Amino acid sequence: MIGWLFAKLFGTNNARQIARLQPLVQRINQYEKITEALSMEELRQKTNTFRERITLGESLDALLPEAFAIVRETARRTIGQRHFDVQLMGGIVLHQGKIAEMKTGEGKTLTETLPLYLNALSGHAAHLVTPNDYLARRDAAWMGPIFEALGITVGVIQNSMNDYERKMAYRADIVYATNSELGFDYLRDNMKFRLDDYVQRKLAYAIVDEVDSILIDEARTPLIISGPAEESSELYVRINRIIPSLRTDADYEINEKDRIVLLTESGNDKIEQALGVTSLYTMDNIKLLHHVNQALKAHTLFRRDIEYVVRDNQVLIVDEFTGRILPGRRYSDGLHQAIEAKEQVAIERETQTLASITLQNYFRLYKKLAGMTGTAQTEAEEFYQIYNLHVISIPTHQPIIRVDKPDLIFLNKQGKFHAVANDVHTRYEVGQPVLIGTVSVEKSELLSDILNNIGVPHEVLNAKNHAREADIIAHAGEVRHVTIATNMAGRGTDIKLTDESRALGGLYVLGTERHESRRIDNQLRGRSGRQGDPGESRFYISLEDDLIRIFGGEGTKRRMERAGMKEDEVIESGFLSKRIEDAQEKVEKIHFEQRRHLLEYDDVLNQQRIVIYSYRREILEGQNSIEGLVRDLIAAAIEDIVALYTKKAYLTPELYTEIMTAIANMTNIGRDEFDAQGISHINSETLQSDSINFLLIRYRLAITDENSAQMEEAQKWLMLESLDQAWKQHMLNLDRLKEGIGLRQMGQKNPLIEYKREAFDLFAEMMRAVRWEIVHHIFRLNLARFDKAALEQQREHELHTMQLSTGGTDASSSSEKPAPKRSEKPNIGRNDLCPCGSGQKYKKCCGK
Repeated sequence: MIGWLFAKLFGTNNARQIARLQPLVQRINQYEKITEALSMEELRQKTNTFRERITLGESLDALLPEAFAIVRETARRTIGQRHFDVQLMGGIVLHQGKIAEMKTGEGKTLTETLPLYLNALSGHAAHLVTPNDYLARRDAAWMGPIFEALGITVGVIQNSMNDYERKMAYRADIVYATNSELGFDYLRDNMKFRLDDYVQRKLAYAIVDEVDSILIDEARTPLIISGPAEESSELYVRINRIIPSLRTDADYEINEKDRIVLLTESGNDKIEQALGVTSLYTMDNIKLLHHVNQALKAHTLFRRDIEYVVRDNQVLIVDEFTGRILPGRRYSDGLHQAIEAKEQVAIERETQTLASITLQNYFRLYKKLAGMTGTAQTEAEEFYQIYNLHVISIPTHQPIIRVDKPDLIFLNKQGKFHAVANDVHTRYEVGQPVLIGTVSVEKSELLSDILNNIGVPHEVLNAKNHAREADIIAHAGEVRHVTIATNMAGRGTDIKLTDESRALGGLYVLGTERHESRRIDNQLRGRSGRQGDPGESRFYISLEDDLIRIFGGEGTKRRMERAGMKEDEVIESGFLSKRIEDAQEKVEKIHFEQRRHLLEYDDVLNQQRIVIYSYRREILEGQNSIEGLVRDLIAAAIEDIVALYTKKAYLTPELYTEIMTAIANMTNIGRDEFDAQGISHINSETLQSDSINFLLIRYRLAITDENSAQMEEAQKWLMLESLDQAWKQHMLNLDRLKEGIGLRQMGQKNPLIEYKREAFDLFAEMMRAVRWEIVHHIFRLNLARFDKAALEQQREHELHTMQLSTGGTDASSSSEKPAPKRSEKPNIGRNDLCPCGSGQKYKKCCGK
């Protein structure tokens, strides 16, 4: 916090920062006459010249003025657009690894071409991150001619691509992709068994478009790759039948502010009676309690046409910030299945995490990160604290002349919607285009019915008809066009006016209630008044709106009624508007704390993830030979066993026998062979070194000139498979640990500290188990049974049948792909010979 305040007071004063950009803009402008005189071929050759200068040690900062001038001239010739000075400023800010706040219509997409080109010259790909596939595809096609004219290759990552297509796209100098595709490719790469199968290159530089949407709004939903868990859908259906019989307040209590629902004693008794159990709170019934709680949430906190819609026998989540359907997204932890049971649609199986990462930790992997949006200042503190990103507000090219009128406040929703309808009808009669912003699908359809009743033609843009978004937005700025939209009309689109609609006052934006985030309100306003166009905005608010009712303080409506306010009365109140803004800030702080809380817990997993992925990479790259890694594992495994049995140097005969028996069991080498080596009986240190030396000799003897290549491949696959299986189980263990860790507060303990401590212990135990398992199998390897081709084919199938999701405490999502199922044990009988080649029965060897 101190660092943030210092930066705010002394480092990021916006006017000072903009003043510092001016000399650099002037230097770029000085190159304009020079670049205008160059032919297209000479402009293209500049790319090779710049790369040569970088090879000779020149920095990107030194190249910036000339490189930006080259891009500007190329853009003018290829797509007919010339960068304004304010766009040059935005490009400089992006190159510096900061967030450029640029208002709607200021040309963010064109601005991004400047730093993308400059950073692509370094030899590492520059990534442009968009919120959805459509924008990635659109922007790459739109700006592609600029880069192609300069000899810079452009790749686009789309959800439908296979691994080969992805790999080719990532080889481009500039890559357009969504945040989820980038994150999932990172996770999938770190589950592969060959470096050649990796699709991503080094994460060097990224510009995150709509950075507040991706790094703030999406930060609570981690990216998850999962496989199926053994879970029956019958239990969801069974519990779902019970919930409607419970009564609000009597059997359960709802806390809307914290989105919590809790059973009362009465409700608890009814559930136990219906399920035929003595107590829900015994260890045997903890699973039932979890299902009951999720079913309660599904019925009380998650509402059809608000949080989700039902289409084609599926429950589809609606993004609260954009109003768009989130393709494939599923709520996590059984909540989605509970909603499916409630809506009586097909119930999909629960899943188990195989790999995960939060967007926060993924984007912190980039060496340099930047972002763009029209609304970032309200979240500037979070950007600085979490990502070390400063926010710089770029001036507009033309002054904003939009008129933002004071809020109109009504006693109840009925009075508000009646006034909204009258206002829209008046504007329609005049011919002024109107954009009406609503917070949910349900509200957009309600308002549509009202306008139909008074004869106002209009279009509705929400999650149910998002396929027509481009067409609806294309006409929204025309005369006599009325558009009702959820927040999806506020991202990645410009509503363009006709000359006639400009003369009528431009686009009128009417918000029907305040969103929980001030940024979303600002985005809605920003649809009007682009590039110096005229415009107007106003919000209609009722004291029954959820934001005011839940977060604005108890009794606001009652106090106004006592003061004499009537249902059909409207007021403009600076006091009430301030209360509303205070409520929004309160919600924003709650969400910030949730995101920070998620990050604090994920940082624990992230540190462990880095260790595992680095070790996998070391195995695959073979920088240290596989033989060297195995020798280290053998030594570490022996150290683990000795440390497990004794911490004293002195050995008793009993301890010696226990240690040697454990080593013999792990390595499949008889005790008599160890005894013949004269292993020390005196102290643990000597015993340890003697045992390690003997095992390293035995291991080396197993490798011959004839089998060394096959031995290396077999060991590599064995190490990766053991590591991956253990990591999968470890993440499941951490999920279970996290579920109950909050209860530690009741014992006056800090749950986060407890989680860190226990997660570390679990990780240490996992690594010990991995070492033991690898060494256990190394000394039982039967190369005659090692079929590399079959294993590669099996692995390829697994990677292509995984389920992708973005999940969290409240939300997760998944693709429609079936999930993998890897057998934990070979499909052989327990009395068959073990396939590892030990000569023992399976139940006595690997089947233990």
